[in-house]
Amino acid sequence: MNQPVELGKDDVPGGDRALSDTPPGALSEEARRQADTARAALTALRGEVAKAVVGQDSVVTGLVIALLCRGHVLLEGVPGTAKTLLIKTLSRALDLDFKRVQFTPDLMPGDVTGSLVYDNRTSEFDFREGPVFTNLLLADEINRTPPKTQASLLEAMEERQVSVEGSARPLPDPFVVCATQNPIEYEGTYPLPEAQLDRFLVKLTVPVPTRDEEISMLQRHAAGFDPRDLSAVQAVAGAGELAAGRAAVRAVHLDPKVAAYVVDLCRATRQSPSLQLGVSPRGATALLATSRAWAWLSGRDYVTPDDVKALARPTLRHRVQLRPEAELEGATADGVLEGILAHVPAPR
Repeated sequence: MNQPVELGKDDVPGGDRALSDTPPGALSEEARRQADTARAALTALRGEVAKAVVGQDSVVTGLVIALLCRGHVLLEGVPGTAKTLLIKTLSRALDLDFKRVQFTPDLMPGDVTGSLVYDNRTSEFDFREGPVFTNLLLADEINRTPPKTQASLLEAMEERQVSVEGSARPLPDPFVVCATQNPIEYEGTYPLPEAQLDRFLVKLTVPVPTRDEEISMLQRHAAGFDPRDLSAVQAVAGAGELAAGRAAVRAVHLDPKVAAYVVDLCRATRQSPSLQLGVSPRGATALLATSRAWAWLSGRDYVTPDDVKALARPTLRHRVQLRPEAELEGATADGVLEGILAHVPAPR
């Protein structure tokens, strides 16, 4: 059985294994051909993003997994690790509608979702769409806005619609929120509540680049690279490739023993003495979805326990809450999850 591949230093997998061309099963020949084309296009995203961002291939793989699952992403990293540039570059490499919202303390819910505006010409109220009506929404520094505005995204993220004055307005398909936050800036920030954290499919940590990667980055800047000029990045995938990929992911086989393994892992978090909040059933379905997407990107039509292990931390780390005494002892969510992965027996 293959060993799990790490994404970056501590996240989801993202190496050359995702370049395998093995077609997924249970599909027609035409669907298989489309799936192969989609896999190649989605894999090419890493190369396009690398034109502007150094050393974050693994995080891009995590973003691709979220796109395949129609899930939302929370990116966390210290300031200056190119979180915003990463999403902007990804949007250039995807033929999708993209909008960005800079979350600030004075941002209002209507600034995100849209609002009714009185039209003097018609003497009626017309709905003016907010930036949430897009395919890829960058919610930059989401924890800098008050809970009232943060909550404006709850319905959009879960129901993929916006309700204003009793009328529900559907959002485009696909619709994915990519939110960023800095882990060390607590002054003037509003931590996301558990209910909203649970709506993010994965939480990816954006690491500081290695020494060699940082040297390469400086050499690019010395040669005249401008991070505001992304004209060199080409669109290599779009809604069609994502739809074909999602169809192929749905055909990935799940053995009942692997499904039981996912449940056992999630139930173990609810019984851990270090956690006061374990993973909900929604978290179990999320882990299943990300594991299937990674299996397909790896060129397999079945999920292995190693797929589940590899995706457990990014999919579950934001769905658990440490007990205060565990935090005082230096425990972390990733550390607790590692212990659970080591003790829950995996099927053979």
